[in-house]
Amino acid sequence: MGIMSARVLGLALALAGGAWCAVPSPEAHFGHKMGEDRKLVDWSKVVSYFEALEKGSDRIRVKTLGRTTMGRPFIAAWMANPETLKDLERYREIQARLADPRTTTDPEALRLAQEGKTVVLITCSIHSTEVASTLTAVEFAWRLLNEERPKFKTILDNTIFILVPSLNPDGVDIVAQWYRKTLGTPYEGSSPPELYHKYVGHDNNRDWYIFSQAETRLAIEQLHNHWKPQIVYDVHQQGQYGSRMFVPPWLDPVEPNVDPILTQLCNMIGAGMAADLTAAGKKGVSINSSYDFWTPARHYQAYHGGLRILSESASARLASPLTVAPDEIRDTAPGYSPRVSSWNHLEPWLGGEWRLRDIIDYQSIAWESCLWQAAVRREDMLRAFYKVGQRAVARRTPAAFVIPKQQHDPAAARKLLQTLALGLVEVEEDAREYVVRMQQPYSAWAKTLLERQDYPDLRLYPGGPPRRPYDVTAHTLPLLMGVEVKPVEQLNSKGLTRASRFHFPAAKLLSASNGDSWREVNRVWRKGGSVWRDPASGDFSSKQVAGWVEKKRPRVGLYRSYMPQMDEGWTRWILEQFGWRYESVKNPEIRAGDLRGRFDAIIFPSQGPSSIHNGYRPGAMPPELAGGLGEEGAHALLDFARAGGTLIFLNESADYAIGHLGIPVRNAVRGIPSRDFYCPGSLLNVSLDEAHPLSQGLPQQLAVWFESSPAWEVSDGSPHRAVARYGERGLLASGWLLGERHLAKRAAVMDVRMEKGRAILFGMRPQYRGQSYLTLKMLFNALLLVE
Repeated sequence: MGIMSARVLGLALALAGGAWCAVPSPEAHFGHKMGEDRKLVDWSKVVSYFEALEKGSDRIRVKTLGRTTMGRPFIAAWMANPETLKDLERYREIQARLADPRTTTDPEALRLAQEGKTVVLITCSIHSTEVASTLTAVEFAWRLLNEERPKFKTILDNTIFILVPSLNPDGVDIVAQWYRKTLGTPYEGSSPPELYHKYVGHDNNRDWYIFSQAETRLAIEQLHNHWKPQIVYDVHQQGQYGSRMFVPPWLDPVEPNVDPILTQLCNMIGAGMAADLTAAGKKGVSINSSYDFWTPARHYQAYHGGLRILSESASARLASPLTVAPDEIRDTAPGYSPRVSSWNHLEPWLGGEWRLRDIIDYQSIAWESCLWQAAVRREDMLRAFYKVGQRAVARRTPAAFVIPKQQHDPAAARKLLQTLALGLVEVEEDAREYVVRMQQPYSAWAKTLLERQDYPDLRLYPGGPPRRPYDVTAHTLPLLMGVEVKPVEQLNSKGLTRASRFHFPAAKLLSASNGDSWREVNRVWRKGGSVWRDPASGDFSSKQVAGWVEKKRPRVGLYRSYMPQMDEGWTRWILEQFGWRYESVKNPEIRAGDLRGRFDAIIFPSQGPSSIHNGYRPGAMPPELAGGLGEEGAHALLDFARAGGTLIFLNESADYAIGHLGIPVRNAVRGIPSRDFYCPGSLLNVSLDEAHPLSQGLPQQLAVWFESSPAWEVSDGSPHRAVARYGERGLLASGWLLGERHLAKRAAVMDVRMEKGRAILFGMRPQYRGQSYLTLKMLFNALLLVE
């Protein structure tokens, strides 16, 4: 058939509602096949391809949901049969009615389950060095719309398939541009020397309950909350030397607020995907390994009536092939051995060539399996969705959580309530307090964020070292934000009304404890004015007050390594959100010296001391990116502090200060075996020295975020001051802590004098993932210490 004849036939079929698409194939549009060695795509071409699919087929609708952090279009595609797409709003209304059993009777739910469609949301490449899934999205969409297969017809007839080709479009281009730049060089296949999300890098997949980033909010507000999918399948890649693909069931622990119905359905769908992969001849498929089902930072839909399915495919070198020798296959994750056949890893993959095309093949089989199961069990999925909501509104313990309107930090309390509301939690109020009752569809979401976590003591073997969690173990927002929240077992609902906006009594002055006040301080500073601060209370005023100290805007530097650090990105984001001006400072600028002429304070985000001092080894990256601060940079930092500057070291970077700047304190927990001391992302109780300026505006007792953190010995006669200390017992506030005796009476924050200046050592992350509204005020206070 000639080209013109094919185009005419394609147009005729498209007009007739046929599956044949009058659009170019991926190869014709992009100039290469998906998965071809050493070929990645630009985001603009992905967008234009999905727009072309929409023009050529009546089985797809494409929408731009908004703009990314860096201004790119954020798109989603809806795929189903033409009749379904013509009536999308009706099916969305069915979803909404099934989601709330308070307004839908059992007979109505049965009827709606017969009429509705399983809504499946598949999301791709949130982690941009995991390049395959965006390419899989392009190819799979083309095949689903173009191939006349009974399975595909069943999927289109029984599901509404929402596809997000990338949750991080900015990163698609950041990685592709770096990859092309380094093709044919020794650095081919390396990761970019910048975060692949402007602010949070890999932590964009830890943002699903604080909703800090633009992309997260677009996905939550316009997809999750609007469509309430029964299945959310997030597509990832893992390391190169373990299994070829993970799918659920998940490892223990399962977060206790996830409904067991959802966990069982995850087990069912994931096991079906594994069976289909094995039947297709794909080896190295593991289940019930590697990844637990704990933190809501990765599992939003599991608290909103839906399944959260994850697949993790082995990676290549971005788009470059990888040869894996048999002896390179090694144990890298808990729950299985990639070299051994077991019930949850039946056919090991023991080496060979591994390409981008292989990843796409595995992912395509897994996608089809997930969608097929969702289609053939459509009514079961919808009935289960309704049942999960019924169980949620029947929850009785506790009856509610109460948030008093009188709060130490009104802005943080408002932020907490706004976060809950964005997650579809209903909030009521009377004159004195806000109330979150548990008899509502998304009570599990509220409960997991408001209560304290008790992570189980899991060991690799009895009496052995701990089995590390996949991420962290605590997510208690009241502790992170410094908000008083009380669970109650009985609730008097008289006088309660639905709250749509959240109002708290305003502080009289610009208190350092109030997030809004920091914005006001910076508004005054932006106009070139000064603010005044009470040395006793820490309160600010934009007008001069007798006895108060004038404070000018500090000149802030933020260390930015060529080895990108998520904590650095989070620090940038926090500083910008609260209006602080800062300059990013890189290795050459620090080594050049004369820092005191430019800055009053320099922040070092959490980063290992070796990577700060040594950076990339020679040959690992282009010469201009190799190396760290070295001795020259260390001397420049010492000169800066001795001349009156403030050095601020967050968490792991404090070990750099001790090891390379000669700060005379000892990390008391360094080198202790994990079987004796372990705290993998938890909230711990400390007491503050209320007389120290770092403590201004904060309560004397609070919880701090401990994650690979130091803790210091401080003798009674030391000239250096412990600003925050652990007590002798009862240190765990939320999460998991082994060996609390090793922290007893140790310092969590220190002020070390260095001639005219000082070093502030934070044995915590005071700005943890944009959530710790309470302790980030200590960071702000540290910026104002310059005399």
